[in-house]
Amino acid sequence: MQVNKSIEDYLEQILIQQERNGCARSVEIAGNLGVTKASVSHATKLLRENGFIRMADDKCITLTPAGRDIAERMYQRHRVLAQFLMRLGVCEEVAFADACKMEHDISAESFAAICLHADAEWK
Repeated sequence: MQVNKSIEDYLEQILIQQERNGCARSVEIAGNLGVTKASVSHATKLLRENGFIRMADDKCITLTPAGRDIAERMYQRHRVLAQFLMRLGVCEEVAFADACKMEHDISAESFAAICLHADAEWK
């Protein structure tokens, strides 16, 4: 399975919910990503079949180690890029929305440079 932007967004959202609530629920994923429950059902089926998530009998969704690895990487990028944009003067709402778009496409080299600059500037 090719991991694309959509898959990364689902995994990141599951991570956020799992950290807040212990697990994620389809209805919350749909609401937070602005997609239908049918879309979440299809995505979770693919994620489960490819070993990125587990779904309990009570419909509680949790990440596998492989899913968590991708989700944590994307969530870190999201937070760092949003903070970077806010330090440049971008308002929080726009910074987080733009970071969500950027996190998928930025190269490892550019992200590392931002992290290096951020570490030096924000300490």
